[in-house]
Formats: sequence, structure tokens, C-alpha cells
Amino acid sequence: MQLGTGLFTAQQRPDDDRGTADRYDEILALTREIEAAGLDSAWVSEHHFAEDEYLSGTMPTLGAMAAVTGDIEIGSCVALGPLYDPIRLAEDAATVDALADGRLTLGLAIGSNPREFDVFGVPRDERAERLADLIPFLRGAWSDGDLEYDSDFHDVPTDVSITPKPADGYVPIMLGGAAKPAVRRAARTAEGWCAPSSLSVEGIRKRVEDIRRVRDEEDVDGDFTIYVLQHGWVGDSREEAWETMKDGYLYIQRRYAEIFSGEPVAELEPERKRELKEQAIFGTPEQVVEELETYRGVLGDDVHFIFRTYHPGVGTEAMVECVHRLGDEVAPELS
Repeated sequence: MQLGTGLFTAQQRPDDDRGTADRYDEILALTREIEAAGLDSAWVSEHHFAEDEYLSGTMPTLGAMAAVTGDIEIGSCVALGPLYDPIRLAEDAATVDALADGRLTLGLAIGSNPREFDVFGVPRDERAERLADLIPFLRGAWSDGDLEYDSDFHDVPTDVSITPKPADGYVPIMLGGAAKPAVRRAARTAEGWCAPSSLSVEGIRKRVEDIRRVRDEEDVDGDFTIYVLQHGWVGDSREEAWETMKDGYLYIQRRYAEIFSGEPVAELEPERKRELKEQAIFGTPEQVVEELETYRGVLGDDVHFIFRTYHPGVGTEAMVECVHRLGDEVAPELS
């Protein structure tokens, strides 16, 4: 089992008086520590027009992360595919991949927030079709020679050569989403799928089984990675770990409730808070290992777990300590 962390969002909680530059400096500092701790990957997330400045520039941030690391995988979990100009995304992703010497994974999803689609001028009811169209566009853009792909949504000549080209001929694409069409899209067209944090272990198992069946029945070749995303924390006790992560974690979830619905959410309902606490993985290193072993027991060794320890406002020192405990005390038990 591989083990990474993130997801960097650069959000500014109301009780955080730091400026934008300080929060991005924190991201780069944590990225360095993730590599120093011996973990496998570091990830960013994307949203737009948020009052708390949720990270919107995925490619610039990943480029900076590439520059301060040398070995770990870096990636988006996820970028909102339908909102991108496909040429710029192809160019930017290939550039970041070059800066990272082939370590980029481009995670994409269809998006949800109505305001994001409205402001970008993209019809929300076309989002699934636009993502499906984007993937072969990127493949064509990264292949040698001309594009040779006629997009349904973008008027781009097929005889144009988009540069740079990734050294390996492609950037691995990972797709998110829990619905059957999203999961099967990943199985057929991507190099990976990411299970969202809302899914149970059994829910993930069923989808992974479906992915493997689809790829086998349709003779889809190539490597395929299962990524699993879950929020958590490593501390001295289960109670201490929860108290440390709680405020940042519940803040993120309240903001997600607003982003996904497009409506303000003043406070999460008590029942929702209980559900979120039950979903998260937190406690001593031994307790965290035990829960992660549950995933490995069901899904097998070939899983890349993204243990989400970046909780806005928790504090850089606390997150650095958590990252190192994850690398020093958790990861060795899963290798």
C-alpha cells in the first residue's frame, strides 16, 4: 500500500489572520516535509470564487511543489475538468510534468458548484460529456505529431501540434466520482480512479470490482491505480487526535456543503457531524494502521491511500508532526 497526504486547499478560516503568501508558503513547507517523511505523494484540490480563497490555481501550485521535491508523486485530487480550456490544460500539465521529471498525476472530475459553471460560462448539464471529451483531447495533445482529435466542445484545428510533450508520451490521468458512469469512465479511459471519502470500504470494494470487470471484459490494457481518499490524523490518543483535527475538518466539510449545493450553510447538523467523525480515520499510529489494514484486507496491496491531514487552521507545526508520524510510524507497517 502506498501512502500520500494533502489535500492542499490554502483556505483561510475566519480565525486565521495570515495572508495568502503565508498560506502558500505553508503548502510548500509541508510538501518538503511529506517527501522528507518518506511518504509517496502530495496532492492539491481545486475550487473557485470562495470567500476563504480555496485554492484555484492547481497547475501553478503543482509546479511549485515539483520544484521543492525530487521523488514523490504530486497531483490534483481533483481538478475540475470541464472548466478548463483543453489546450492550456494540456500545455500546463505537460509543463508541470517536465518540472517534476514525470511525477505528475492529473486527477480530474466533472465538478458540481453551480456558480463555478455560471462564471466560467460552461453549461452545467454538459459537465459529464465535457470531461469525457477532454480525456481524448489530452491524449491527442500529448502524442507525437498533430492533435488529430476533433472535439465536440472546442473549435481547435486537428493539424496543430501542442507542446510540450510529456517525456513518457502521456501524463497519467486519475478520475474521481462515485456514480457508476463516473467509475466506468475511469475504468475505460484513465490510469486511475479515486474513491471519495464518503464511500465505505464495502462501497469502494464494489466499485473496484466493477472497474476490474470492465477492464477485463473490454480488454483495456495498461496499469491502473486505485486511490482511496479519507480525512484523518495521527496523534497520541484517539481523543487528542480528534480534538486536533476537528475544527479544521468540520470547517472543510461545512464549506463543501456550500460548494456542492451552491447555498450557504451556517452550521452542520449534529447528525452530519457524527457521520463525519465516524468516516474519519484518527488516533494513535497503531489505531490508524489498524483501520488502514481494513482497506488493504478488502482491496489488496495495490492501493494508493491519500490520508488527508491538511486541515485549515490546525497549524503548520502540528501538521508537520502528523506528517512525520504518518511516515515514521504508520507507513512502515503497511509496506
